[in-house]
Amino acid sequence: MFPENRFLADPALGKLAKWLRILGMDARYIRSGSIDRALADCEPGRILLTRSRRIAKQERDRKIIFIRSNAPIRQLEEVIDAARIRRGDVRPFSRCIRCNVLISQVAKASVKYRVPDWVWEQHHHFHKCNRCGRIYWAGTHIDRSLLQIDALFGTNGGLQFPG
Repeated sequence: MFPENRFLADPALGKLAKWLRILGMDARYIRSGSIDRALADCEPGRILLTRSRRIAKQERDRKIIFIRSNAPIRQLEEVIDAARIRRGDVRPFSRCIRCNVLISQVAKASVKYRVPDWVWEQHHHFHKCNRCGRIYWAGTHIDRSLLQIDALFGTNGGLQFPG
């Protein structure tokens, strides 16, 4: 088991990084450029997620999970298994899926002109990324994602959007 679930995903694993963020995991993503440079600049302690055999072989000083699957949900299962992530480790929808920073709840009035009118009228709880300003609310995609998370951990319900 890895003591911390902080990850660095290589450029081939953007959807995996997004799903890890949905679970509330700290998952940096190398969008483009040199993976070697990104590894050199990355703080120690992050677990490297890679599909590159070359990188997996050359990185001896770093914990690595070599990802075999092409499908993002199967990739996520690989990480959950290898890092021994348990349901109690998961904090769904607590991070910005773009920036990877924790999001915080904001007053409904503060987002009135930043979300569609029908969203503002139908929802009462909103969250905001303090880095990029993206606004989050419990739309229908949340329900589908929560069902997927339940399936990943073999649980039945109990998960909800923070708020």
